[in-house]
Amino acid sequence: MTDFQPIVPYDDGNIDTNQSDNPTLNSLVNERYSRRQAIYGGMSASTLALFGTSMLAGCVEGDTNNAPVVTAGDNATISVGRVVTLTATAADDSAVSTAGWTQVSGPEAALSASNTATATFIAPAVANATDLRFRFTATDDKGLSSTADTVITVMPATLGFTAVPKAMTDVVTVPAGYTASVIYRVGDPIAAGVPAYANNGSDTNFAQRAGDQGDALYYYGLNTAGTARDDNNSTRGLLIMNHENIVEQYLHTNGQTITGGVRPESEAVKEMEAHGLSIVEVSQAANRSWSYSQTSTFNRRITPRTPMQFNGPVRGSVLLRTRFSPTGVAGRGTINNCANGYTPWATNLTCEENWAGYFRRRSTNDASRTPKELVGLARYTVGGGPLGGGANSWFSVVPADTTDTVWARWTAEVSGADATQDWRNEANQFGWVVEIDPYDPASTPRKRTALGRMAHEGAWPGLFTAGRRPAWYMGDDARGDYLYKFVSATAWDAADANRSDRLAVGDKYLDAGTLYVARFAADGSGAWLPLVFGQGNLTATNAAYAFSDQADVLTHARLAGDAVGATRMDRPEWTAVNPANGEMYLTLTNGNATSRPLAGTDAANPRHYNDPRTTGAAQRGNPNGHIIRIREAGDTTEATTFTWDVYAFGAGADLDPVNINISGLDATNDFSSPDGLWFSRPSNPAGRFNPLMWVQTDDGAYTDVTNCMMLAALPGRVGDGGAKTITNTDATGASRTQSTLVGKAPGAQLRRFLVGPVQCEVTGVDTTPDGRTLFVNIQHPGENGTLTAFTSNWPASQTGGTGRPRSATVVITKDDGGIIGL
Repeated sequence: MTDFQPIVPYDDGNIDTNQSDNPTLNSLVNERYSRRQAIYGGMSASTLALFGTSMLAGCVEGDTNNAPVVTAGDNATISVGRVVTLTATAADDSAVSTAGWTQVSGPEAALSASNTATATFIAPAVANATDLRFRFTATDDKGLSSTADTVITVMPATLGFTAVPKAMTDVVTVPAGYTASVIYRVGDPIAAGVPAYANNGSDTNFAQRAGDQGDALYYYGLNTAGTARDDNNSTRGLLIMNHENIVEQYLHTNGQTITGGVRPESEAVKEMEAHGLSIVEVSQAANRSWSYSQTSTFNRRITPRTPMQFNGPVRGSVLLRTRFSPTGVAGRGTINNCANGYTPWATNLTCEENWAGYFRRRSTNDASRTPKELVGLARYTVGGGPLGGGANSWFSVVPADTTDTVWARWTAEVSGADATQDWRNEANQFGWVVEIDPYDPASTPRKRTALGRMAHEGAWPGLFTAGRRPAWYMGDDARGDYLYKFVSATAWDAADANRSDRLAVGDKYLDAGTLYVARFAADGSGAWLPLVFGQGNLTATNAAYAFSDQADVLTHARLAGDAVGATRMDRPEWTAVNPANGEMYLTLTNGNATSRPLAGTDAANPRHYNDPRTTGAAQRGNPNGHIIRIREAGDTTEATTFTWDVYAFGAGADLDPVNINISGLDATNDFSSPDGLWFSRPSNPAGRFNPLMWVQTDDGAYTDVTNCMMLAALPGRVGDGGAKTITNTDATGASRTQSTLVGKAPGAQLRRFLVGPVQCEVTGVDTTPDGRTLFVNIQHPGENGTLTAFTSNWPASQTGGTGRPRSATVVITKDDGGIIGL
């Protein structure tokens, strides 16, 4: 929308009466054609296009030439990120030869079409009310000029949209004034000659198609020619996204099959290739619509079969040695990639989350394992029981090529004389942060073992400050697991941001440093506990698990966190860092009655309650989750202590406002199970001073009321609230009080921006550098349906169609071209 319309026509008002004998108005009208013909002959076409014939009203033959009479419109007030339109008028008794707008004072605003009577700009970021003065100048063909000024007062950022209501419809719903369209779907071809996706289960070659269940994503700019990196280009770039999992019933013609306990290799190949990542080139057309290029040379799929390189302290460890890599320096593939991270040298960090469930390990093989190994396998839930697990039964495939070991590796059991003869350590090759260079399709991704092994939800960096050691924050997505921070051993050198040997820069900052785990105290303080072999309980004499060396500590980071006494959290998922002040936010998706019982609450995870479904079924524990935030001591990534509070508690607006809906949520912003989390980029107004934060949900607790959603927030700062004591109650009626630290109620500064289609998860979010295009992934719509009863037809349903549901990437733009969310 256009927020400022200073269209005020010039009005002469009461002026002196002309006493001359010059022609009257009526005679001028009678002569209008010959008069205009003469004037048109002396004017440029561009000037006529600008002012039209309205300026002729002030032209009188024989007059003494006067300077143009101009207006610049009324002063106005607007907020950050909104589109402002400046409109001027000009009249003259001669021909206006040049005219246009310039900015006189205030923070720089990029004026479009500044050499016309109408110019627009996006209100720049400000911390306080700030005046911007603009001047319109018109000059006639005699060289006489006039000016007029207007002042636009820019106010600090506010959310600029009407909240989207909760919904259970099968479309992506966005606010009025926004447009959502689909750009990239499961199965879309990303190489020349690959046919369009039939979406009936017959499609093959997912190594050259979009994978399934798109998750975290990031936009990397390309130059205008599409040949190289350009961090500032907002109309052409690369999208890199995770493909976390598959919706298996829709990938195959008749769903998954297994005969005699054996999966068909063709089905398994398709499923495996549908995991991993996509890198695909996208661009914006002149009409602001977006599309991806099927034939870009940057397009790439990274799958569980892609060669990988291990770096860091665990490289070469006995824990990584397998039949494929007897030296423990190489591996194959990445899987179950969920959240992400980035580096200022323009690489992507993808994070391996629920990888453990893909491995078969039967309890009958336990006798071949040492007691220490069994502790490690159990802590990471690798196999167990008589059947041993093994998602999708890939381990059962009998390959046509008997030398192909890609299927055998999914059985993490002892079968050979040592680790180089079998796959006992294959599970240790997963659970890492993987660095990828999106600009080099020939590069080999590197697993950065210094960042620890866990169910990595993400690895988001803190602020980069020259001379300080940078840090990355990481959640371990399991109930009762921990928040981690990796601090590089190398201080940041800003010159490294522009190097072209990007993975070598990663070697410099990501292969050595200290991994910490968080402990939250009841008084709102906290400590980062170093996970360093030889310190505290991280020794060979530790009773619960005898650590052998630093490689062992990092490979079994969960056990190290146990040993040092880290705080058990309610599914620590995405981390995000406020680009203006460095404060770190962490989504805690939920906890159940087992992981968070009445007697097991603490200040950082303070609730135990019931959120009953509309059917009356109980949901106890912390089913709606919360978002916690920390401020590092001294506002530095190198800090070993911090303060914290809870930014917001997920809850239905109708729940107890004293002990459950503690954040005072209402119908415009109530949510459950926060998952995805991201701050707008500091390269545009939404990411400066009080940056815009985006919250996405992966919910089961509230889906009887609404589909999953995405909200926008302007979140304030740690400590803007205060201490609170709540009363928790369990199923027996027993109660227990719990103290906690609560941020200021978000109120109108938290608002629902998007609701997804049926049975989806809303996950993955980024914008172009200018903040005017938003990318969002919609994952597994209709996941509970069958081939005979679809529960969703999205994305076809977005435009009224039908068909098998598909995960897809949505592009969202603001109709007036402004900053998304503001």
